[in-house]
Amino acid sequence: MRTVFFVMDSLNRAALECYGGTRVTTPNFSRLAKKAAVFSQHRVGSLPCMPARRDIHTGRLNFLHRSWGPLEPFDESVAELLSRNGVYTHLVTDHFHYWEDGGATYHNRFDSYELIRGQEGDRWRAWPASRVDKENDKYHLIENNDSPRDKYYHNKPNRAARARMGITTGEECMNLALEFLRDFAQEKDWFLQIECFDPHEPFDVPARYRDGLETTYRGPILDWPPYARVKQRPEEIEELRANYFASIRYCDDMLGRLLDHFDTEGLWKDVNLILTTDHGYLLGEHNWWAKNKMPIYEEIAHIPLFISAPNRPWMGGSRVEELSQTIDLMPTILELHNIPVPSTSLGRSLVRQPGVAQPPHRAVLYGMYGGSVNICDGAWTYYRYPVHMTATALYQYTLMPCHMNQMFSISELQDVELYSGFSFTKGIPVLKARTSDKAPFHMRHGPGIQEDCGTALFNIRNDPGQDRPVDDPKTESRMMRLLIELLLKNEAPEELYARLGISGERDAYLDDLRNKQAASSVS
Repeated sequence: MRTVFFVMDSLNRAALECYGGTRVTTPNFSRLAKKAAVFSQHRVGSLPCMPARRDIHTGRLNFLHRSWGPLEPFDESVAELLSRNGVYTHLVTDHFHYWEDGGATYHNRFDSYELIRGQEGDRWRAWPASRVDKENDKYHLIENNDSPRDKYYHNKPNRAARARMGITTGEECMNLALEFLRDFAQEKDWFLQIECFDPHEPFDVPARYRDGLETTYRGPILDWPPYARVKQRPEEIEELRANYFASIRYCDDMLGRLLDHFDTEGLWKDVNLILTTDHGYLLGEHNWWAKNKMPIYEEIAHIPLFISAPNRPWMGGSRVEELSQTIDLMPTILELHNIPVPSTSLGRSLVRQPGVAQPPHRAVLYGMYGGSVNICDGAWTYYRYPVHMTATALYQYTLMPCHMNQMFSISELQDVELYSGFSFTKGIPVLKARTSDKAPFHMRHGPGIQEDCGTALFNIRNDPGQDRPVDDPKTESRMMRLLIELLLKNEAPEELYARLGISGERDAYLDDLRNKQAASSVS
């Protein structure tokens, strides 16, 4: 069996015509939708980038136990499982976070990989300080920083280098992916993962993709929204949005090249094609840009998923209304390759025949480490925030003590203890490190960045824009029970219940469960 797994970063579901988007045409996503099953209720798991990728590799949620970090020694990686079972695995990506401490174990799970340099703040090309002021003048103030460790600093030489090369990183990704497909045309068992960092910011795609998206903005380059509230002038807001939609057009073109190859080489008959993203993106909705700092609104959580599986012809061109999420991708890929799914995975295969399908999710759990724990049942979303973001205990459980682009500090490691209470670590004790507001991740991917931190319930069928929180104790109680059920299933750390202020509800749930079991055994 052969599979192409295409992951884009920050791909807005609502930007695609097949999901109701109207701002730009996306003919190739629509073309794929005619061949594939389109999942209408697909959502994220752990956020942001690398936590989502750990979900994809392992079929379990990352965010309850750990922030951004590498794969763990006890993790069952889908790429490694495929390889062990005779499936050649290859990764083509320009996702530069694989070069950092917090992503360094992911690409090494593949048999081979192509890492394309130059996206965003990739520390790729040298950049002398003497050029900083001159180049900064070309960019809007929000895209400037003079620190050699800063992403804005490195993005400038990366762009200049790519301009000299005459090829974008996404184009190079697709060239290498098509080269793999040609080289492996006669091979029977392989798995190709293509990752394009676009449409993730900065939205610096070739100028032709801005045709018809002109704005009244006339200032320096402005294509990188801050992770912050919307405070820009109207013309700046429109410029940022226009550049995002130009990136959507660019991604549609990249997809079109892949679909052309499927057409000309007849791959639809025996190659699976899966396309999705790690999370969505806010373009001013709820008065916010981007992700991470705010509640995980539907614009971030509700994401696209397409699956074309030749051996499941009934899926082609269908709409799937059942709940699914990122952790389902690992068991789905293994199912397509007839490889047993490890017991550590908590996802469900999305490609089984209707008569033998696994029971659908009643609800899905998602979030970002240290922030709210969120649940959705398809009709309602419930955001449960900590009682106090920094006063209650919060720990990281890991054997790979790395943050995004640095290792844990000495102070973080001085007071760690060993913890042996999780079944998914296969009997291996892990480090239990208490978080600190001095930790490097704290103001980037932890509780220190959170704003608008209020527990809230939304009816997303009646209020898809989540503009009106609902006061409905009965529904909140039902969602609370689903939340506790999934926290227990995922072996959430004990302190998380106290942090969320739901220890009493958890104890009541367990008492009720024990009473039902006792009554059942008597009868």
